Amino acid sequence: MKRLASVVIALCVFLSLSAQENNTFRFGYLSYEQALKSVPQYAIMKKQLADLEAQYQAETKRVEDEFNRKYEEFLEGQREFPKTILQKRQIELQELMEKNIAFKEECRKQLASAEEEMTAPIKTSLAEAIARIAKERGLALVVNTDSDACPFIDPEIGEDINTLVQDALK
Repeated sequence: MKRLASVVIALCVFLSLSAQENNTFRFGYLSYEQALKSVPQYAIMKKQLADLEAQYQAETKRVEDEFNRKYEEFLEGQREFPKTILQKRQIELQELMEKNIAFKEECRKQLASAEEEMTAPIKTSLAEAIARIAKERGLALVVNTDSDACPFIDPEIGEDINTLVQDALK
């Protein structure tokens, strides 16, 4: 990762020096996250994900409540149970707990998969819009400024395309 960052920095320095010499290199920059959130389908996708997550949370709560109820019943009757029933109930509780843990992990995976699947077409349309605008404006590349990746961009060779991309996606 450090090597990639070094290559990118070297490329940017080279391109910047090249641009200063002949003023032909231009690039665009934008906040990818901001552009992504400006896509109308993004809000719909987030709502669908929130609904799906709520369904998973409701089921998780239901199975946790079931486990807690059975555990309380076990605690209340453990002194009266014969040894074999006590062992059987302990095994049942252990299995139920393991199933609950597996279910939570599966929910996490399903939510991540659903988000990836729902986001893919939005990211594709965003990439297409960025590429189209970059070609129209004669930009050599487009830089993502999220996470303070670029603390300074020379406005003479860099162009803020945030608004152009957001307008193109509406």
